[in-house]
Formats: sequence, C-alpha cells, structure tokens
Amino acid sequence: MGQTGTAAGGTSRSGALYERLLGPLLRQDGGADAEQLSQLSLAALGQASLRRDWPLLQGVLAGLAGELCRPDPRLAQSLFGCRFSNPVGLAAGFDKNGVAAGIWHLFGFGFAELGTITWHGQPGNPKPRLFRLAAEGAALNRMGFNNQGAQACRKLLERQRLPPPGQRPAVLGINLGKSKITPLEQAPDDYAASLELLAPLADYAVINVSSPNTPGLRELQDEVLLRRLVERLRRLPGCPPLLVKIAPDLEDDAIDAIARLAYQEGLAGVIAVNTSLDRLGLGARLLPQTGRSLAEEAGGLSGVPLRPRALEVLRRLRATAGPALPLIGVGGIDSAEVAWERITAGASLVQLYTGWIYGGPALVSTILEGLSQQLDRHGLGHLGEAVGSGLAWR
Repeated sequence: MGQTGTAAGGTSRSGALYERLLGPLLRQDGGADAEQLSQLSLAALGQASLRRDWPLLQGVLAGLAGELCRPDPRLAQSLFGCRFSNPVGLAAGFDKNGVAAGIWHLFGFGFAELGTITWHGQPGNPKPRLFRLAAEGAALNRMGFNNQGAQACRKLLERQRLPPPGQRPAVLGINLGKSKITPLEQAPDDYAASLELLAPLADYAVINVSSPNTPGLRELQDEVLLRRLVERLRRLPGCPPLLVKIAPDLEDDAIDAIARLAYQEGLAGVIAVNTSLDRLGLGARLLPQTGRSLAEEAGGLSGVPLRPRALEVLRRLRATAGPALPLIGVGGIDSAEVAWERITAGASLVQLYTGWIYGGPALVSTILEGLSQQLDRHGLGHLGEAVGSGLAWR
C-alpha cells in the first residue's frame, strides 16, 4: 500500500486531508464507486487547469506545489529529446482526455501520460468497470478506452494554453490506442489519424497495444504487426518520439522480439507493463459489487500483486535490449523503495497509478525524497548512475 508523504515538519497538509477525506473509502472495496470518485476528482482538476492563472487559484496551486514538489537537479534526466525534471510520472489511464494537463507538475510529477486516446470517441465497456481490491493494494479495471476521441482531446489541450513541447514544467506524453470499431487490419491508419492530429501537442507518444479490454488489441504485439504499425507512424511528418507499452502476460520470446524491434526501428523506449489478465493468485477473491470471483471477471489487474511480474519483464527487456534503450517501469509502485528497485533494475523513469490512488498525492514527494536519499547513501552524483546498477535499497 502507498506511503503517506512527509515534509520536513511531518505529514503534509494535502496528505493529511486526502487521508481524512478518502482514506476510509479507499480501505474498503465497497461504498463509493471507484470510477465516480476518479471522475469527480478529474472534474475539479480540469477546472483548476483551465483557470490556473486566476490570482486566487494561483495561490492555492502554488501552495500545493510547495508541499509536493521536491526539486533536486540530481534527479533530472534528458531522454529521447525530453528533459525530465524527475523520474516519477503519472501513468496513462487516469487523465484519459488530458483535462488537467496544465497542472500535473504541481503534484510533483516530472511527466504525465495522457490517454489512452482513440481516433473515434467511445463510451468504453458497461459499468461497473473499475473495482478496488483494497486489502491487496490492487484494482481491477475493464474500462475499454473510454475517451472523447482525438479531436476533442486536441481542443481540450488547446483550451488549456499549454506551453509548447520542450518548454513545459513537466513532460507530457500522449498514449494512443485503437478504436474499438476499427478492424485490426486498419489499426495503423487509426493510430496514425490520432497521432497526426495530436503530434504538435505531444512531447512523446505511446503506442498502446497491450490493454486487455479492447478485443484483439494485444494481437498487435505480434512482431510483424507491431513493426508495420511503427513504420506507418514514423512516416508521419513531425512524429514525436515513439514508445510502445507492453503487457505483463507476454512470453519471454515475445518480450525479446519487442526489445529487438525497438532497437531496429529506433523506438524511443518501452513502457513495462500494462495491466494483467493473470489473476496473480487472487482468482478466488470475491468482488462484493458483483458477487463473483476475480477468475470469473473480465479486466486487467493492477497494483501490488502485479509488482513481481512487472519487475521480471523489465529485467528481461533490459537484458535483451542492452543499456541504451530507455525503459519506463510501471506496475505496483507504491513507495520509494519499490521505485528504487525498478530504477536499479533498468528503468530510467517510473509511473504511478494504483499506488497513487491509494497513497494519495503525497506519494510523489515521498518517492522523490527517498530517491535523493539513496543517491546520498550510495555516494552517487546523479540518478543516471543508479539506472540498471542493481544497487540495493539502503
């Protein structure tokens, strides 16, 4: 479960408020609907992003940044043409339409990944489709790429008057998926339409071929199909750095093939991993909202149970790809120690989602403080020296 962040004087105000208001809800599976809580939070954040220049709101947001940001030049990195102020990012899936793109840096994030965005707007799968597994620090989701579509996303981003790519306080990635109504053989054109429209607003783009909640999507992880997709996207004018996000359920030879493809096609990096179809020992676990076991439910599992497999896939990628390919680790990261383990196994960057929901906004500052302390304890001058080093937590 995520740790509550502390500042020099103890628990931060935002951390204490989050714990007081949401802690009791998040410690149980039932009660407030998980998706509804996320939507309410995003609605408020979206309004704050649009109005972040208002004098009264400026003061509130500055106070938030003062609590949650932990600037340390030793944590900054330049990767695939992007300058990351720190290695901790918000994973795709939370801000699906990019409504709060202008303020994620104020929560301490060095980058945020928006989406998943599809060319055609789509409602996603029937509700309920997001479930807490509070005791396990996990979640089950079968959202199905619910989003307003690429054209609406561009308008939302333009309304927020963001600085241009390369001049932002936090790097912004855009995660792209296939529209459900698009046949698999037309997937390259579907992805390309979204990317062509959104490329001018993206610091980097992610090819999501690993969500378990769009029928047939994971077939695009096949080496031949993925290569065709990558080649189609790279031909676009102004194509930003391209990364691919892979599933944790791949066999070792498929992981190796993607690592080779990333090198051969000049991909900017690989994100490991998405949610898992494996129930990871929790198949008999009942969901109170449906009365059925996890083994009987559709959807991908995220959070703490995914942690060992996410680490395993990352290590496999690093061993096959060598040290040059940037990797982003995601899955079960809910503390500074877990983030350090992922970095020393070969990730240059890490992303949070489920751990951040449970741990609250102060989790980012907790992780950044912990990483800085590890650099001190190991006598390292820069985070880059820790990437792939295998150094233990001290």
